[in-house]
Formats: sequence, structure tokens, C-alpha cells
Amino acid sequence: MHLDEPLNDKEFNELDKFLMSDRVGDDGMTMDALHGFLTAIALGPEVIPMTEWLPHVWGLPDQKEPQFHNAKEMQRITQLIARFMNEVQITFEVAPQEYEPLFCVFEQNGKEYVDGETWAWGFWEGMQLREEAWEAAWESTIADHLRPIYLLGAEEIEEDELILVDSAEKIHHLSLQLETAIPEIRRFWAPLRKSGVTTVKRETAKIGRNENCPCGSGKKYKQCCGAEPTLH
Repeated sequence: MHLDEPLNDKEFNELDKFLMSDRVGDDGMTMDALHGFLTAIALGPEVIPMTEWLPHVWGLPDQKEPQFHNAKEMQRITQLIARFMNEVQITFEVAPQEYEPLFCVFEQNGKEYVDGETWAWGFWEGMQLREEAWEAAWESTIADHLRPIYLLGAEEIEEDELILVDSAEKIHHLSLQLETAIPEIRRFWAPLRKSGVTTVKRETAKIGRNENCPCGSGKKYKQCCGAEPTLH
């Protein structure tokens, strides 16, 4: 199993079944929420390590892990989630035009509706991991593109905004707006995206191994403080 391989249907269903089990918390993410969450992380303002974002997937108190049956199952589920993330990232890097949010579709009164609420909630949760950094987007020309995510996904919205999401038809239209907003959000962050790794700058110049040791011994650095330690 390679981390750059997309999930096949069997693996998708396997991960879906685990995330829907009672071993994940009540606030745990379903596959559509997870897809939104990973999308926000994949295209947001900076790289976030998996060790930071994975605990949020489970929805358990104090960011605890699920009760895996054994280490093999833990590795299996973790790898499936990692591959799901890689699938999102690779799509954005190689063929961004082919990216599609994982929305629910349902039928009501003979009409088919798209429901992006759960996906948007996942995306919103991903934004909260770097809430301050996302402020730059809220204050930019793409603020209007973020609004459908807020209306559909935020834990709380203003009372006078509830009328905007009080029917399947309104949610459907907001979901479609959200889908068209993703490329704009990606284009905004692409040139600004920062690495999550901090580079440590060396304050002093590197000492050559054949230079005199700075300790003042008169010996070469490689024969003094720079010598390989002796094992006893």
C-alpha cells in the first residue's frame, strides 16, 4: 500500500465504517466532513503536520485516540486517512480542475439537492486550526467566497442569518457556491502558503575541522572539541 495511491471503493467504505462506529466520538468526522477538513488543511495558509490535525478527526475528549483493537488496526486506519489527505493534495497539485467536494446528495419532493453542510463544517474546523492566519483571507477579495463555508459550516451564525440556511433549496445553492469558491480560495493561498517547519538559523559561523579549536587548546578542532566521542 503506497501513500500516494487514492483509496479504492473497498478502502473508502472501510474507513467510512470505522468513522461511523461508536469507537469515534459524537463529534467525530464522517467521510464528507473529513474531506472538507483535509481540503482546508491542504490549501490553507500553512502546512499543518498530521500529528496536530489527526486528533481532531476522532472527536474524542482531550484529543484521545479511538480504542483500536490492536496496533495493526491503528496503523491501517491512520494510513487510510493519510492516503485520503494525499489524494486531496495531489489533486490540487496535478489536476486542480478535477477536484470535487464530497457533498451529500438527497431527493426531496421529486427534486435532487446537494447538501454541503457536513463538508463545510469539516472545512470550517480545518480553518480553526489556523484561525488567525485565515484572517488575511477574510479581509481580502475572496471574503465573499468564504461566506458559504461560514453559513453552512460554522458552529454558530447570527440569528438574522438563519433564514439563509432554512431550506434544502437554500442549502443546495450555497453548496454550489461553495464548490465554485474552492479554486478561488486555492489561488489566493498558493503563493502565500508557508511551511509548517521552522528553520533554525545558525548564529555563529560553522567551524572547519582543520581550523584551530575555539576553546584555546591550540589543537585542531577535529582533534579537540570536534573529535568523535569515544564509546566505553
